[in-house]
Amino acid sequence: MKTLIAIEGLRKTYSIGDQWVHALDGLDLSIEKNEYVALMGPSGSGKSTLMNIIGCLDSPSAGHYELNGQDVARMEEDALAEIRNREIGFVFQTFNLLPRYTALENVALPLIYAGLGREERETRAKEVIEQVGLTDRMSHRPNELSGGQRQRVAIARALVNHPSIILADEPTGNLDTATSMEIMALFQEIQDAGNTVILVTHEEDIAACAKRIVRLRDGKLDPPVS
Repeated sequence: MKTLIAIEGLRKTYSIGDQWVHALDGLDLSIEKNEYVALMGPSGSGKSTLMNIIGCLDSPSAGHYELNGQDVARMEEDALAEIRNREIGFVFQTFNLLPRYTALENVALPLIYAGLGREERETRAKEVIEQVGLTDRMSHRPNELSGGQRQRVAIARALVNHPSIILADEPTGNLDTATSMEIMALFQEIQDAGNTVILVTHEEDIAACAKRIVRLRDGKLDPPVS
């Protein structure tokens, strides 16, 4: 398998007053293309910092991060934004949908930034809405959808640019148990279709849906890694 993410000696240090916080402390991690990985750890373990760096939302203080063959650890913000838009689809706990837009319009939004024409945007958005099982809801606005349906719209939006990675941050945090399992089944379908899925969660039953669990503690991997 091809290595999609190669991280070596990753460090992230923050200054809080006169204190230095080592959020990541020399972390090594490799994730292959088409893997399904859950990142877990207690509060302060570094998992959110790691997710932000993997998602090109933040840069490390030191160390090496290569994404899909590109060294992104030292990229400037404009270059990071381009990588982020092309390579990564984000799914958040709070859905982050625009309330005045229909499901179809929300899903198509990233394609505007990608420079696609209206017809091409609509065609692609309809394809991914169908993929997540919401064809009959594409003209509905977020307040007309259930929590599970809103998360499906958010997942479709994450998929619409054909990203290398789906990066999901506590994607079932606002959902009941039955709906959570439906969303996890959808992530499995997405991985089966060829995507790499990286899930950040504090829930063991949700993490168990992934094929590999990476545990963090105090900014380092916490063995055993399963």
